[in-house]
Amino acid sequence: MKKSDKARELFRNGYNCAQSVFCAFADEVGMDFETALKLSSSFGGGMGRLREVCGTVSAILMIAGLKYGYTSNNDDEAKGNHYALVQELAKKFEAKHGSLICRELLGLNVKHDDPKPEKRTEQYYTTRPCEEFAASAAEILSDYISKHKA
Repeated sequence: MKKSDKARELFRNGYNCAQSVFCAFADEVGMDFETALKLSSSFGGGMGRLREVCGTVSAILMIAGLKYGYTSNNDDEAKGNHYALVQELAKKFEAKHGSLICRELLGLNVKHDDPKPEKRTEQYYTTRPCEEFAASAAEILSDYISKHKA
């Protein structure tokens, strides 16, 4: 199954946007599903419904860190190379969707939204573009991984 399809499926099964994308790649980084769910759980709704950076973007950047990140505290070249990767992935998402910010992507003017999640109904799924964002983010990262084996 393609990672984008897996991300869609996870979102449709009630996981938040960040969990849906991150968990689609858990096998890529050797992480068990439950740990992946917990690690990514805080980033849904633009960080706990703060409506900041889209959770799907946070998820692909976390996976990029696990696959390609640096560990040395004084290797500025490695740090710069990794930040270039972060910017490349984020710019691809932004170019496709017009923003990295959750509230802008959803057309909301609320910065710090109610922390209570909305009920996942069929209407929710038909009116929210988050499933598309999850699939798109997964495609962006899949394309990068296919060209840059770690």
